[in-house]
Amino acid sequence: MEPSTETRRDPRRGRTRRALMDAALELVEKKDNFTALSLRLVARKAGVVPTAFYRHFPDMDSLGLALVDESFRTLRQLMREVRSTSVPVKQVMRQSMETYVAYVRANARHFQFVAKERFSGSPAIRTAIRQEIRLFTSELATDLSRFPMLNQVSAEDLQMMAGLVVNNMTSLTEQILDLPAGDAEEEQFLIRTAEKQLRVIILGALAWKSRVG
Repeated sequence: MEPSTETRRDPRRGRTRRALMDAALELVEKKDNFTALSLRLVARKAGVVPTAFYRHFPDMDSLGLALVDESFRTLRQLMREVRSTSVPVKQVMRQSMETYVAYVRANARHFQFVAKERFSGSPAIRTAIRQEIRLFTSELATDLSRFPMLNQVSAEDLQMMAGLVVNNMTSLTEQILDLPAGDAEEEQFLIRTAEKQLRVIILGALAWKSRVG
C-alpha cells in the first residue's frame, strides 16, 4: 500500500495511524465484522489510548472509509498500468489476472474487510465500497474502448461488459482468499480459469449486436 501524505509529513503520526488501521484489519480477520468493533478495542489492539484515536479519525466510520480507499486505490492504478501496455490483448488478459491475484493475496486482510462490509457494513462504508466498484468498472470500460477489437462496441455495451468482468473478479476474490498459503498450483489454476472467463466475456461482446438508439 502507498504511504499517505500524512505519513510522509510526520512519520510518528503516520505510524500511529497505520497501527490503528492494521489493528482493525487484524480484528476483522480474526473474528468480527468491522461494524462490531469498538473504538476502544481498536485503540487497545494498536497499543494507543482511545484519545489518540481521535487525532487520526473522528469516528470508526472514518477509519473504515480509509480502509476502503486503501483497498482499492493502488489496485486501480496497477490494473490501469497493465491495460495501458502495448502488448497483444491475450497477453493483457493474462497479465491482468496475474496482477489481480497477486495483489489480493498480498493484501488479503483488506479484501476480507471489503468482503465482510460490502453487504453488512455501515451505510457509509457500504456506499463507499459500491462507489469504488463503480469507479473500477468505469475505468475498465474506458480502457476496453481503446482495444482495436472493441472499437465498434457501444459505450453502453462496454459498460455492461466491464460490469460482467468485475462481477467475475468479485467471485474470483472469494476463491483467492480461500487459497492455502503457498499453493502455487491452485493459484495458477485460478489465473488460467479467470483468463478463459475473461476471453468468453470479450468474445460475447464481439458477437453482441449493439442496440442502436
